[in-house]
Amino acid sequence: SYLLQQILWCVCVRVFCPNYLGCSRASAKQHYKMLVLGGGTGGISMSARMKRMMGAENVAVVEPSEMHYYQPIWTLVGAGAKTLTSSSRSTASVMPSGVKWVKSKVQEINPDTNTIRTDDGSEISYEYLIVALGLQLHFEKIKGLPEGFEYPKIGSNYSVQTVEKTWKALQDFKEGNAVFTFPNTPVKCAGAPQKIMYLTDAFLRKTGKRDKANVIYNTSLPVLFGIKKYADSLWDIVKQRDLQVNLRQNLIEVRADKKEAVFENLDKPGETKVFEYEMLHVTPPMGPNLVIKGSPLADEAGWLDVNKDHLQHKRYPNVFGIGDCTNLPTAKTGAAVAAQTAILNRTISKIMKNEKPDKTYDGYTSCPLVTSYNTVILAEFDYNGQPLETFPINQAKERRTMYHMKADVMPHLYWHGLLRGLWGGPGPYRKLFHLGMK
Repeated sequence: SYLLQQILWCVCVRVFCPNYLGCSRASAKQHYKMLVLGGGTGGISMSARMKRMMGAENVAVVEPSEMHYYQPIWTLVGAGAKTLTSSSRSTASVMPSGVKWVKSKVQEINPDTNTIRTDDGSEISYEYLIVALGLQLHFEKIKGLPEGFEYPKIGSNYSVQTVEKTWKALQDFKEGNAVFTFPNTPVKCAGAPQKIMYLTDAFLRKTGKRDKANVIYNTSLPVLFGIKKYADSLWDIVKQRDLQVNLRQNLIEVRADKKEAVFENLDKPGETKVFEYEMLHVTPPMGPNLVIKGSPLADEAGWLDVNKDHLQHKRYPNVFGIGDCTNLPTAKTGAAVAAQTAILNRTISKIMKNEKPDKTYDGYTSCPLVTSYNTVILAEFDYNGQPLETFPINQAKERRTMYHMKADVMPHLYWHGLLRGLWGGPGPYRKLFHLGMK
C-alpha cells in the first residue's frame, strides 16, 4: 500500500503541480546573465540591445504592467490632439522576442548577493543588472488629492487615469481661471506643465472663449524654463498671449468641491494664496522609486547612484542605470533615455570584456516645447545647460516642422526604432537629421 501511495502522490503532483519544486513558487530559483528591472522606455530598449549582445535566453525583464505607454504624447492627449489609445501598446507586443518577461513587481534589490525579490516571493539572481524603474508620482502629497480627481474641472497629463480628465475640463471650460502647476520636486519632462498651458490658450482662442479666461501658470521654480535661450522665447510668448506666470508658487491643497487651489509662497514661508479655478491642471510632486530608495543602490536623496559619464553604478560595478530613476544631473525625458541607450550599451560591452568604458554621456536631453496645435520650440541641451542643437536653424523659434516631428515622426521612431534598440544614441535628433541628409 505504501508503494501505491507513492505512485498516487507522484501522479497528483504531476497533474496538479507539474513544475513542483517543493510546491513553492518562491523556492524556484531563477538566474539570468542580464536582468532588467522595469519595462518602460529604458528597460525595453536596453533589453532589445542586450538580446543582440548576449542572446535572448540570457535576458529577463521584470515588469508587472500589461500595457506600455508612450507618455510624451500625453501632452497632446490632454489637449484633444491625440487619443489615449494611440499612446499604448501591450507589453507583450513590445517585449523583445525570446526575452523572459517576469510579470511581477520588484519588491527588493540585494546587490550584495546579486539577487532581487519580487512581490510574489520569487528570488531572481543575476550576473549583471540594469535598473530602469522610473520615478514615482505622489498626488497624495497634495491635500485633497488624488480623491479630487473624482470632481470635474481637474486633470493631469502625468497619469493614464487622469490625462483624459484634462481634455474634458478643457472642453467644459466656460469662463474664469485656467490654472496650471509645477511642483517643488524634480519632474519628468519639465516642459510639460507649461505645454498644456499654451495648448489651452490656443484651444480657448479657437473656440472663442479666450477673452473670458485668465490663463495662469503657478510654478515653484524661480524661472520659466531652465535654459535661458529658450526661456527668453517663452517669455515673449507669455507676454504676447497675455498669460500670467507666478514664480515660486507651490500647490499644497486642492478643494475640488469648491474649485479652489491653495498655493504656498516658497520665498515667504507660511504665506498662502487661494486661486479659484474653472480648470486646473496638476503636475504632481515626484520622487525616486521606493524600491531603489530602500536599497544600497540609492544616493542620499533616494535616486539610483550612477556615474554620470558611463551610467555604471558607483559602488556596484555589475549594476547599471538608465532614465528617470537615476541621479544623472540632466532633465528626465524620453530623449535623454534615447541618448543614454547607446552609451550604456557600449559601457556594458566594455565591462563584460574587463575593459574600461570609452564612451561618455554628455547629458544630452531634449524638450519639444509645444506652444500651440501646430508649433514647437525644440530645446536641446547638455549637462551644463548649454544648447546642444541638431538643426542649422534657430531652434528657439516656434516652428511647424518641429511640431510634426513631435506629433507624428517621434511616435513612429519610438515604437519601431527606440524600443527595438535600433535608434538612439548621443543626440538622437541629430542622428535622425544626418540620416535624412544622406
